[in-house]
Amino acid sequence: MTIVAAADGSALGNPGPAGWAWYVDDTCWRAGGWPHGTNNQGELMAVLDLFNATAHLPDEPLRILCDSQYVINCVTKWMPGWKRKGWRKADGKAVLNQDLLKQIDDALVGRKYTFEWIKGHAGHDLNEAADDRARDAALAYQAGRTPVTGPGFRGPAAAGAATGHAVGARHAAGAAPVAAMPEPARDPRDDQPDLFTVFEDDVFEDDAPDPAFGEPAPTTSPDAVLDAVIALERELLTPDTRADAGRLAFLLHPEFEEIGASGRLWDRDDMIAALVEGGSGQANMDLMGAAMLDDATALLTYRSFDRRGTALRSSLWRRDGTQWRLRFHQGTPER
Repeated sequence: MTIVAAADGSALGNPGPAGWAWYVDDTCWRAGGWPHGTNNQGELMAVLDLFNATAHLPDEPLRILCDSQYVINCVTKWMPGWKRKGWRKADGKAVLNQDLLKQIDDALVGRKYTFEWIKGHAGHDLNEAADDRARDAALAYQAGRTPVTGPGFRGPAAAGAATGHAVGARHAAGAAPVAAMPEPARDPRDDQPDLFTVFEDDVFEDDAPDPAFGEPAPTTSPDAVLDAVIALERELLTPDTRADAGRLAFLLHPEFEEIGASGRLWDRDDMIAALVEGGSGQANMDLMGAAMLDDATALLTYRSFDRRGTALRSSLWRRDGTQWRLRFHQGTPER
């Protein structure tokens, strides 16, 4: 029988107090977290714990519902290449969260599984249940409380759980004890990108747009094109988009660049990693100008507002096939 479970993560501040959870039904779920972690680490930990909690049922396929394109792509697309390169990205930098990814890689051996992307916060019962429990765990760590960890899979102890406790068969009697979770490695950054930061991870090897994300049909009307591009720019100012590696990979041009206020040149992969891992709040946009430079190029200039102050920004959008993608961005804080 296929085990269907949703897996989700949460981080307050991203990074900050973090939680994770997987959920099958009200009698079969588990949650945990750390005082300090990222949303991606929570998402990965939920998947890892689900594999470990069902390790004693190797013949039962897992169908994992996940709203994180980052996690799905890590497991199903990028890990083989990273392993061949010694857990290095194409640019030679170390893969982030590799401690969790290596454990997931080990847990996959001999298992039957599929991942299914579902849109988060869209009313999917299992996803909402996992999200609620992951967030509750993060809130518990924020408040200095022990989180509610859930029943897990009940029954005889099963060896090999990387989370530090035993798990067992789902419908038998008795619950396995729960131990403290190891806190994931912290990833300090020397500076921050300018792109829509108002205070995420790895090389994105596959530049093809994800079919889960639809865009408006192309149009030849300059005004309609500018309206569509402005809408995409506003979307990039939202926390949900900046936390979604898959959506960012879709919106940013494969040759995207930013010149930061510090003088650093950011490429697409580093930008996505910084945005997803760094987290940020909502920013507002006061449009100053919008112009078509040619049929395939649009330039936006605007002032952004957030709790830190204001910044003057310019964004150059290019048509990539039938889609518009951000090719260049620069932002300068107003002093």
